[in-house]
Amino acid sequence: MSECTHDCSTCGANCPSREQQSMLEAPHKGTHIKKVVAVMSGKGGVGKSLVTALLAVMAQRAGYKTAILDADVTGPSIPKAFGIKDKAMGNDEGILPTLSRTGIKMMSVNLLLEEDNAPVVWRGPVIAGTVKQFWTDVLWGDIDIMFIDMPPGTGDVPLTVFQSVPVDGAVVVTTPQALVGMIVEKAMNMADMMHIPVLGLVENMSYALCPDCGKHVEVFGESHVQETAERFHTEVLAKLPINLKLAAACDAGLIELFEGDWLDGAIQKILG
Repeated sequence: MSECTHDCSTCGANCPSREQQSMLEAPHKGTHIKKVVAVMSGKGGVGKSLVTALLAVMAQRAGYKTAILDADVTGPSIPKAFGIKDKAMGNDEGILPTLSRTGIKMMSVNLLLEEDNAPVVWRGPVIAGTVKQFWTDVLWGDIDIMFIDMPPGTGDVPLTVFQSVPVDGAVVVTTPQALVGMIVEKAMNMADMMHIPVLGLVENMSYALCPDCGKHVEVFGESHVQETAERFHTEVLAKLPINLKLAAACDAGLIELFEGDWLDGAIQKILG
């Protein structure tokens, strides 16, 4: 057996002392991001992008320099919620993020496409590479907190994000249905496998508020989110109702004008 040179890059032996090589990518030079929070779910349609947008708005209102990296490449909805129609620009150094009305920096594939309704018909590796470039090639500047709107599921792109970006924690979005809860647990197990702390759960569409009597109506049945949180030793950060004004604000691109205290506990937990 040859003498160990302690240079694992030139050695093929499965040595116990081999150090695991980090796959984390550095952001663009001149970029300083203090905290990164991923907003994820096990499946689509649970309101993950809505929660991402609301948390970003609240962080910006609290005086934090905030950014959103839209990693949901095939279903990008962040620009629509913020009413952004201008396309992203660039210079010799890299891509410039687009600013919302209140100054939130963001990057999404829809800010690069000529038409907002153009489908992104790309293979998985291309999509994953694009998301990685949103981290490495965008001139983010000084950011206090970045929210990553993750694609649903536990596939190639979420794996790329967790391996390439130094994510400090994850917020998992769910809805009351038992089927959704089962799939959400897959996302939480993935976060655990990748050693990403789960900050807590947000249950969207938790109830509808009767406009006449004020009663909470559980449209999708009894919630089991507390049981899931206890099983994973985390907490329920918020329960969002079905709110027509909130839906209308997203459709009109006016999410930054929303009013509501549903996520106050969640943003306090995230900002520390």
